[in-house]
Amino acid sequence: MLNIRIDKRQGDLDMQLDITLPLQGISAIFGRSGAGKTSLINMLSGLSRPDQGHIALGEEVLFDSRRRIHLRPEQRRIGYVFQDARLFPHYNVTGNLRYGSRRHDPKRFADVVELLGIGALLQRAPATLSGGERQRVAIGRALLSQPRLLLMDEPLASLDLPRKRELMPYLERLAAETSLPILYVSHSLDEVLRLADHLVLLDKGRAPLHGPLEHVWGSAQMRPWFTVEELSSVLSATVSSQEVRWQMTQLSLGEGLPLWVRSIDMPAGQKVRLRIRANDISIVRTQPQQSSIRNILPARIETLQPDENGHLMAVQLQIGNQRLWAHITLWAASELGLAAGQQVFAQIKGISLNQTDWAAHDGRP
Repeated sequence: MLNIRIDKRQGDLDMQLDITLPLQGISAIFGRSGAGKTSLINMLSGLSRPDQGHIALGEEVLFDSRRRIHLRPEQRRIGYVFQDARLFPHYNVTGNLRYGSRRHDPKRFADVVELLGIGALLQRAPATLSGGERQRVAIGRALLSQPRLLLMDEPLASLDLPRKRELMPYLERLAAETSLPILYVSHSLDEVLRLADHLVLLDKGRAPLHGPLEHVWGSAQMRPWFTVEELSSVLSATVSSQEVRWQMTQLSLGEGLPLWVRSIDMPAGQKVRLRIRANDISIVRTQPQQSSIRNILPARIETLQPDENGHLMAVQLQIGNQRLWAHITLWAASELGLAAGQQVFAQIKGISLNQTDWAAHDGRP
């Protein structure tokens, strides 16, 4: 685990954090500009120093104010990918990559080059590369340093949309094919959704919420971060079976909770991540007997929250051990007599799937 318990005052930012992050998968650090995201990873890397506290990466203490421990950046074995690639202009791509190597390992070098698709770039100068290509080289340089942890500070922020689309599949592949834990700083919820397993919400130097992505994304505390159109929930599901005749795939949210989507080429048991928008869910008090909507699931109302304009009601539902937001009108909520604790049925009209080895799929079964 990565244990972070630090205090740091920097200008107007008063940072006080006490969080523990897993040393596997991608942990996203999300928040608005000025929330302290870059300040946090600079302290993890050793580029800056907390005023007091404790940082431990697994069993090794990186910083402890009481014991006067502060390891230098080169002692921490932490890779860092900045917003701008920061390649050495007087080296070609091969030279930049080897600069990060702790020792020359031809097989590891070849594996990283193949992973990032930069074999055709090795003799090129940095000035001749696109923004997305430069970032791939910067990631490769960081990987060849054989880090125990990789920090990525908004690696897509300086790229235009085509270059972001170019780089994203490589970031997904990096997450899927390496066991290296990654801390990914972003202010883009779309990036977080596609990449992260764990989410830390950072706000004015505090972390009011952190945990598995699905739990944090669907929490009441995250609702203010979404517009009415964007409010959604993220659920985990497992591929159950294929209905070849109707070109449908059955997923499972848990025992007795099937969910149908358009056919996807995945084996039974494969884990998938679903995104369901609140505007694509309606609520009924009794289960419909005949309906064109294939996905109608039993749910329990947890909370009801009217919006600021007084037109819509956000209803948080519990389905199995997962949570789902639904948007209905205040009129409908009143007419149905909805209240926390009631058992209802959620009619799901649209589902998006996000999977690292499969493009997003929109289905309206």
